[in-house]
Amino acid sequence: MKKIIVGAVAAAVVATGAAVAPAAKDWYESRHDESSRYTTGAEAKADRTTVPRWLPDDAADVRYAMKTTGGDRLLRASLPGGKLPSSCEPLSGAPSKRPALSASWFPSGTTAQARCGLYYAATEGGTLYAWQDNEDWIADNKSR
Repeated sequence: MKKIIVGAVAAAVVATGAAVAPAAKDWYESRHDESSRYTTGAEAKADRTTVPRWLPDDAADVRYAMKTTGGDRLLRASLPGGKLPSSCEPLSGAPSKRPALSASWFPSGTTAQARCGLYYAATEGGTLYAWQDNEDWIADNKSR
């Protein structure tokens, strides 16, 4: 009887560990990720100093994700008039870096059309998709 109880306890421990391990791994890998959603660009910039200042105040349905341990960022917003801010410059020459972060609301495979400050940016149907690369952020901070 004692062997059956020990075997049952061991099986329960193994089963619990198998269920907890993936959740612990997910938590560990994303523990420095933060994301937020805002009604307007003005609200986003008021709440987080890390939201780029070039984002129009009247941008709508703003989604923002970031790593707290560096400069990787994702941004999605509906733009008034559907156009990038005038401070953005068309990308020419070198291909853009790919986003290091991912989010369900940010399409994979997005190709940058412009640079807006340190961000790579693209528009699709009036929606802005932009991302900042950690290496660019580090280089910019070192140059200051």
